[in-house]
This record gives sequence, structure tokens and C-alpha cells, in this order.
Amino acid sequence: MKRNFAKLSSGEGKLKTVMKFASFVLTKPGFNLVKKIIKKILIKKGFWREYSAGYDEWINAKLDATVLKTEFDKVYPTLASKPKISIIVPVYNPPTEYLTDAIQSVIDQSYTNWELCLSDDLSPDPRVKKVLDTFSKKDSRIKVIFRETNGHISANSNSALSLATGDYMLFMDHDDLLTPNCLFEFVKHINAHPADQVIYSDEDKVDDKGEFSYPHFKPDWAPDNLLSRNYMGHVIVVSKGLMAQVKGFREGYEGSQDHDLLLRVTELTNHVGHIPKVLYHWRIHSLSVAENTDAKPYAYDAAERALNDAMIRRGTPATIHHIPETLGGYQIEYKIKSFGKVSVIIPTKDQVALLKTCIDSILQKTTYPDYEIIVLNNNSTSSEFFELMKGYENKYPGKFRCVEANFPFNFARLMNLGAAESNGEFLLLCNNDIEVIHGDWMTQMVSYAQRKKTGAVGVKLLYPDNTIQHAGVVLGLGGAAGHVFVNMGRNDRGYFNYIRSLNNYAAVTGACLMCRKSIYNEVGGMDEKLEVEYNDVDLCLQFLAHGYFNVYVPTVEVYHHESATRGHPFQSKIAWAQHEKDFAIFGSKWQKWIDNDPFYNPNLSIHCTDFQIKTSS
Repeated sequence: MKRNFAKLSSGEGKLKTVMKFASFVLTKPGFNLVKKIIKKILIKKGFWREYSAGYDEWINAKLDATVLKTEFDKVYPTLASKPKISIIVPVYNPPTEYLTDAIQSVIDQSYTNWELCLSDDLSPDPRVKKVLDTFSKKDSRIKVIFRETNGHISANSNSALSLATGDYMLFMDHDDLLTPNCLFEFVKHINAHPADQVIYSDEDKVDDKGEFSYPHFKPDWAPDNLLSRNYMGHVIVVSKGLMAQVKGFREGYEGSQDHDLLLRVTELTNHVGHIPKVLYHWRIHSLSVAENTDAKPYAYDAAERALNDAMIRRGTPATIHHIPETLGGYQIEYKIKSFGKVSVIIPTKDQVALLKTCIDSILQKTTYPDYEIIVLNNNSTSSEFFELMKGYENKYPGKFRCVEANFPFNFARLMNLGAAESNGEFLLLCNNDIEVIHGDWMTQMVSYAQRKKTGAVGVKLLYPDNTIQHAGVVLGLGGAAGHVFVNMGRNDRGYFNYIRSLNNYAAVTGACLMCRKSIYNEVGGMDEKLEVEYNDVDLCLQFLAHGYFNVYVPTVEVYHHESATRGHPFQSKIAWAQHEKDFAIFGSKWQKWIDNDPFYNPNLSIHCTDFQIKTSS
């Protein structure tokens, strides 16, 4: 297992030592003042290089022609399958220089078994036709159809599809660029994963000066992300058979026809692949959405209708809302089919003031109609604690009870005891230091937890100063797993609006986590060998291994007076030894996932929490 900073050998070097220490501290909740000091030191000493290097330089190195040719010459002869790729391009009155560049980027592909299918939607600029005619006469692989009436982008895309004879369809805009290795990378993926029917890549933007910026490094298949926004973007490849099943693009969804298509095709297959490489450059100019989010306002309304349709097809009634001040982002408000009982499980040892704040906030603010609170008394000794418990039991009979758990602290064992004692259909695992903010928190969590494919439901946890303590968990941060967007503002957008958007993550924190009791029991509950740390992450990974998806719900916000009971592993030798033990057990089970979190991206750094690019190997 990869070791953390405490076990570094002297030969690993100062930079590696500093960065591993920093990565542990910077990705752990709390330590706010320490984090600020560490960042200042790293910047002053020149150790912040990983985060500050320019993206344009980075991507140009990745796309170096010599490097790409060497790989192509080595790998291409070994490919067993060399399918034809049909590149589908609807054309309508683009600047001819952009159209020329787009077509040339296809011609320049290292992989040659392709056809370019262009459909012009009655462009008023006669130069567009001239460009298309010129290219089609030069290369027989370039096919063009000129529509007699203007039908808008969905009909125009279907016209381009009518020309296609390939095994796979790749969708491209008329003013964007493919990287020279784009098709080759997709064919490599198809050879390695022949069952995949939908494949997408990472992307960036390019301006008129040819400078690259705004890379979007995406997670692997994340179905809840796709419901929140079209995170797949460009470039998309879909198998010929799947396109035939959905019968192409639907008219009436112009502007979000791609999002609508992706919602429909991913309902028909579980084989969705992702290539974590930038293979597509989205052109920035005055008329593009990349430059001006107001260029196509109708697109957002079309996406809302596409999402509503998806909810109906899937039998999951819901209301769709725009996320405020987040164009292209949507909140899915699922209707609850049955208000099953929620069992709120809270372990504690004394900590009367914290616990009272937690319980009172639940009782006073929760609007969900059916829940019970189970406090697990883990060796409490104060008379105030027992008086508080007796008071709640007398005031809320049938809704509140205290269960004795008189054994050495073991968070996993405590939660398993609480689950066994519970009467609910849903389990809501809570720390004793959370504080409910708004009344529908439990209702929203149930609305997601009720879905058959949902594992753990997590929420946005806030420090009392309204900065973020948790907005999802990424594996590898801090050596094993860490929270993302720590210390950012409550209303910040984060990387590509991730803070505000519904997201699938490998894990969410057990400080406030809901799941169905049936799937908790299905995976065997929490691993009691993980006594203090990583037991919640381990539970989430067990859900993933059983085919469920864990989800972060940004519209549920809860205050977390973080680790006031247990403290941090730095506080004593005993605590650090326990951390080391849990760290080793967790790594022995999940090292493959720690090395490659499918809901993160290998191009992003594990030494910071805000999705910055990893510029070193």
C-alpha cells in the first residue's frame, strides 16, 4: 500500500515529503488556520508548481506530434478491430474559416477509417456551400447533403446521419476541432472495451489565437451528473445499433438535442465508457455558447423538457428546476412514492451541549412525517446526559429512545447496532455534532434514497462560518480519501458548478448519510475492523461494488461542528496509531480504487480539494 508522509524514507526528497504532508492536511476537514499557513509556505518555497502551471502549455505537450505519432505507430498494428467512424456534422452558416478548420481537423486524423457526413441546413452564406463542395471533391470520405428547407439542428443532424454507413457515430459541431489523435483514442477504447456503446472524452476550449483553456476533466459514467446537466458534452461516440434504436435526434429539443439524445441512449445500455483525455476543442467566439451563455437561451428550456420526458420514461415522477444563477444546471425534485419511516442514528459519549443542539434542530425543524431518533450511548458518564435522554424519552415516546452501547468506541460497530435496533425503511447516520438548517432536509434525502439504483445519499456540510466541510469524497485525497471543496464558500460554484450540482461520487461522509436499510444489510453494514476512520467510505464503496450509485445532493445543507467529540489523529500517539491501522485496512481492500477513483479524473491533482489540474506525472 502507498504510505503516507509519516513513513517516507529519507531518499524520497524534500518536495515529495512536503507535498505528501500537505496533501494529508489540506484534504482533511478542519485545520483551517494550519491550511492557510501551509499554502503560504508552499507558495513561498516554490512547491506550488503543480497547481500553477498554465494549461495551454500542458495540453500542447500532450498533443506533441512526435509523441502522438510514436504511440500510433506502436499501437495501431496491434488493433484487432478497426471500425469505421462516421463523423456527424450539422452545418448552418458558420464562419467559413471555422468550418474549414473543423473539416481539416478530421482530415488530419491519424486514424483513417472514417467518413465525414455533413448536412447543410440551407445556409444563407454562399461561401459555406463552396467550402463543402471543395472538400467533398477532394476526399471521397467526405459526404455532403444540402437540405432544401431549413429544419434546425435536430432535423439537420438526422440528415447528416442518413449519410452514415459507419459502425459508430461521432458527433461534432461545425466550428469545433478534433485533436489529431481523437479517432485513434476512440478506436483504442473500442478494442479494449468492445461492449461499450456510448463513449465520451474530456474537452477544452480554444480561442481565435489558438490558445487552449477551460479543460473539463470528467468522471467516468455518472448517471446523476447527467440528470443535473449535460456533463458529457463533447466528444460523444454512439454505436450504430444504439442510434438506430433511438431513431436519431428528436425535433423540438433544439439547443439541447445532444442532452436529450444522451438521456435516451443511456437508458438502453449500461455500457458507457470514458476516455480521460482531451480529444475535442470547443471553439470560443462571439456566437458560441462557449463564449456567451446567452447565445442560445432556448437550449435551457429544451433541456428542462428533455429531463421531464426522461422522468416519465423512467417511471420516476419529478419536478425539474433550474439551479439559480447556473445556466445549464438543473435540480431534480423527485416525488416520494411512500413516506417510509426514517431511523436517525446518532452515536455519542456525553457531549450534552452538542447533542442537544443536534437533536433539537431535528425535532424542531424536520417536516418529514415519519421518523425516529436513536441515540447510541457509548459510555457516557455525565448526569446531564442521562437527564437529557430521560427528558426526550418522556416528551417524545415512540419517536425517541436511547440505546446502551457500552463498549470501546468503534464507529462501525455503533452504526451496525443502531441499524439492528432501528424500525425504519431508511437509515440516516448522523454525527452528534450536526445541526439541521432547513425543514425539508430529510424529505429531500428520502426522495433520492428511495430510488432502486441509489446507494448512499450525502449532503453539503458546512462549518459554522458557512464554508464547506463536505461536498463529496474523492479517493486518493490525503492518501486514502478526502472531502472536496473544503473551505470554499457555501454558495461558490466550484469546478464546473460541481458544488451546486447533483453529483455521483465514490463516497460521501457518514457524518450525515442516508441509505435504505435493505441495502445496508445487503452489503453487511459497516466493516467493524475499521473502528474510527474510513468505515463510511468503505460502506459507500461496498454499495458501488453491488451496483449502486452514491449521490451528493447540494440542496440539502447541514451545519457540522466537525469532530468535536473524537478529535483528529494528530492529537495523540494512540489516535495516530489507530489512524495508521484503519488506513492500512482500508488500503488493503480498495487500493485499486484509491489509485483510480472512477468519479474523479486522473488528470486532476490529489494534493488539493478544488479539482486543479495535475501538471506533474
